[in-house]
Amino acid sequence: MSETVIEVENISKLYKLGKIGSGSLRKDLQYWWKSSVLKKEDPYFTAKEIQPTDNEYLWALKDVSFEVKEGEALGIIGSNGSGKSTLLKIISRIVQPTQGQVRGRGKISSILEVGTGFHFELTGRENIYISGYTLGMNKAEILRKFDEIVAFSGIEKFLDTPVKRYSSGMYVRLAFAVAAHLEPDILIVDEVLAVGDADFQRKCMGKMQDISGKNGRTILFVSHNMQAITNLCHNAIWLQEGVIKGQGLASDVVESYLSSVKQDKNEIRWDSEADAPGNEWVRMKSFLVQPLSDKNNAFITVRTPIQIEVEFWCYIDDCDINVNVILLTDTGECVFNMGSPSVEAEKGVLSLKSIIPGNLLNNGIYTLSLDVIRNVSTAIYEFSKFTTIEVEDVRENMSYFGKWPGIIRPEVKSYLNFK
Repeated sequence: MSETVIEVENISKLYKLGKIGSGSLRKDLQYWWKSSVLKKEDPYFTAKEIQPTDNEYLWALKDVSFEVKEGEALGIIGSNGSGKSTLLKIISRIVQPTQGQVRGRGKISSILEVGTGFHFELTGRENIYISGYTLGMNKAEILRKFDEIVAFSGIEKFLDTPVKRYSSGMYVRLAFAVAAHLEPDILIVDEVLAVGDADFQRKCMGKMQDISGKNGRTILFVSHNMQAITNLCHNAIWLQEGVIKGQGLASDVVESYLSSVKQDKNEIRWDSEADAPGNEWVRMKSFLVQPLSDKNNAFITVRTPIQIEVEFWCYIDDCDINVNVILLTDTGECVFNMGSPSVEAEKGVLSLKSIIPGNLLNNGIYTLSLDVIRNVSTAIYEFSKFTTIEVEDVRENMSYFGKWPGIIRPEVKSYLNFK
């Protein structure tokens, strides 16, 4: 049975908002000495004095507790400002908690900011040594891994060029390459997949999987890329406003998180015909766009069929009528134009139901337009881009996390084997 290497017990972190400092140099020096050197409680305020309604203070974390086993990759997810980075800084001993304690076993290395130790006036070669020293590597380790670091970064041609002449992509590639070749017992990583292009992100994830899977090291991984979390991590924690909202298997926690932040359906109804969009021939009464799923609080993914229901007030009765459903990408490219069968028009409420099959659309944001057609030839009204659809990505057993190429993403059966 794996041993516990990190134990977080009732961690809380309180910040004081507004002006920083007392206005007196002497008091500020006393504050620094007591809090930073003597590691005593903040002399200006204590957590016990803070009331829940006090707007001068912010609990960045509140009573957070969990354990991490040896060799485990733990994902930490949540919206911006939920306390993820604060938690990592406390575990890394960069920030002192207001309450609670962290117990750890083994050497901890943190990649909280790519480029730590880099100097713009020095070359890439020199910065590899400086950054390596800063991150805890000795000279022998750097020399042993130097060629591997350079190859991983892909900037061999520019190794002896000052990094101030690097592009931003080259800079972060070299910086992460150094950090990725640390050999700690516990690696703490904060959103590394935000750097570099798709190819380099794939290399980053492969390196992370090697560290966790092949080398058996423990990883704490913060990312907004949910597919990276579910592929790399077995367990995950969901933080919301400094409190653990969910904890357990990564796939379950990610699904709960996405269900809370994604809109499960898009619906608008107009009670008054005068306020509804349209003209003297037809007006929209309501529309509903939702995923077809047996699960409660389901959201739209690349695998989910999408149901579109629209009702119109129809004011004509001397023709045939049909409706074209037009799906557009966020850049205005037409994905498809799906025409309905024609019906004989009559004054009343006209209902349309269309279903976009699952495993067809790529992940991304789409807009819907409707054209109401008279006698299969004349458009009597165009409801242009009346709503948006956000399709969430789902991937399994893959190490590629960049934008999937193509406007659509149909499920095609493929077979790969050696004869």
